[in-house]
Order: sequence, then structure tokens, then C-alpha cells
Amino acid sequence: MSDAPAYTVVVPTIGRPCLAECLRALAAADGHPPHEVVVVDDRPAPDGDLTLQTAGQLLDRVRTLRTGGKGPAAARNAGWRTVRTPWTVFLDDDVQVLPDWSRRLADDLREAGPDVGGVQGRLRVPLPPDRRPTDWERTTKGLENAAWATADMAYRTEALKRTGGFDERFPRAFREDADLALRVQRAGWSLIRGTRVTRHPVRPAHWWASLPAQRGNADDALMNRLHGHDWWDRAQAPRGRLPRHLAVTGAALAAAGCALAGRHRAARVCAALWTLGTAEFALARILPGPRTGREIAGMLGTSVLIPPLAVRHWLRGVVRHRHAEPLGGAE
Repeated sequence: MSDAPAYTVVVPTIGRPCLAECLRALAAADGHPPHEVVVVDDRPAPDGDLTLQTAGQLLDRVRTLRTGGKGPAAARNAGWRTVRTPWTVFLDDDVQVLPDWSRRLADDLREAGPDVGGVQGRLRVPLPPDRRPTDWERTTKGLENAAWATADMAYRTEALKRTGGFDERFPRAFREDADLALRVQRAGWSLIRGTRVTRHPVRPAHWWASLPAQRGNADDALMNRLHGHDWWDRAQAPRGRLPRHLAVTGAALAAAGCALAGRHRAARVCAALWTLGTAEFALARILPGPRTGREIAGMLGTSVLIPPLAVRHWLRGVVRHRHAEPLGGAE
């Protein structure tokens, strides 16, 4: 593999236990090891050192940085800006590369032409074989079709330098990868999919995990501002249900307003529309799932709350980012 380009792996982390499995899998992948592994500790208040011993034979190549809770975009930026190799490979701390990953990565990088700025890995999300997946598990499964996800994404380090890297106005692990991909393409690079495969287990989550996830609607508002309303197609991103959430929330508000104004018939019509919209949303989430009592109860409760939460976060994002300008690349 000596003719394959050198690369450095950057792993942002908040100290989750899954980091140990990520490093263990990376160490077990033989054929074309990384020049370095940069683990970026983004815990706001680190309580002790990270557990890095599972990196095994790669332990002497592991280097750590601290960013103090600035978010995954800032953590990745801190990592790649110290890289001295032609390629930077971003891995999330909750993934596990397969044993042949480094050999396949060598092939991916070797075959990337000079116009290629990034090569995406292929994610595989294992689901329970003995039952239907939950709503949360199906959401994670969607990562398999996500374009340019930094769970396993190799970027030419020069492309990162020219574009300025990740936009730190994206505070979550959401849309910052699509934003970077669009800017890399706008700078004249192409992005392709490679052959290497990385396993992405479903992390444990509470039944209400879909509620805080609605904060991502504010990031969609920022994407609209930075890239125009057609960015969904260019970034190969699913459109989501925000238009329906707007309609359902509008029906609820109209029902309340009509009731206060004494327009009881109109209030009943709007309330019926809200009920139908909420029921459709709940059924769309319940029917493909395991249909246990716990899952059904969770889907019913969150299906009532998600539409107004999504609209609230989207509106806040529209207001907050109304003057946002595209990130300027570094020359």
C-alpha cells in the first residue's frame, strides 16, 4: 500500500463509551494505517482523560486536542488544521470501521483523480433481526443513504484549506456536512462514493429523543440562507416534513383563534384538520415499527409535540440567521 496517499483520521468526541469501540475497530483494520489519529476532546468540562488504550498498535500515533464544548464543526476544524497529510478522514466516535476498511480506503484514495475533493465511505446500520425497527432505529438507518456524511468522509486536505473547513455556525452534528460538501463542489471539486464500509450501530436513546432533534430545523433555515431553497436537491438531502408540520401547527393555532373569537364551527373544522394531520403523522411512525405499547405511546405523545416544536425552531432559525452570509474560503 506504499503507493496509496497518506491520510490522517480525525475523530471528534464528547467522551462517549463508544469511542473505545471506534478506536479498537480502527486498530484492527490492517493494510494502510493512518499517519496519525487525532482525537478531538470536545467535552465542555473534561472529567479525567479519555480512554485511548483500545487504539492498540495505533496508540503511538494517537494525538489529542481539546476544544471545550464548541461543537462537532469546531472540533473537526481544530483537528484537520493540524493535519500534515494529503487526505483527512473524518470518523464519528460511534462508528466501527470493518477489518478491510484501510485497504479499501487505500483503493479509494489511490483512484481519486486530481479533481476529486472528497470520497465518502458507505455506512451500514445493523437493525434487530427479530423484530421491526423502532422509529429511532429507522431514523438512524437513514444514514445509509445520506450524502457526504462525516461519519466516514475523506476530504483532500487542500480542499478543506481552500473552503475554510466546517462552518461553526452549525452547532450540532447536522447539516454541517452538507454545507461543507456544497462549498467544496462550488470551489470546483467533485465528490464521489468509495468502496470502504463502516458500521454505524444505533445508539441507545430515550423515547423522547425525536423532540430535541427538532432543533435541526434551525440549521435547515441557515442552509436556506446560505445556499438557496434548492440546496436539498444539490445536497441529495430528504426534504422532511416541515411543510406538513407548518400546516398542522397552523390548523391548531387557527382552531384556538376561532374558538376565542366565538367562531365555533370554524374552530371545529380547524381542530378536525389538526387531528387528522396529527393522526396521519403518528400512524406513519407507528405502522412500520414494532407496535409495542411503549413504542405506540411514545409515538402518540411525540407526534403531538413535534410539529409545533419543528415550526418553533425553524422560525427561530429564520430570525437568527436572517443576515447570515456564506462562509469565505481560506486561500
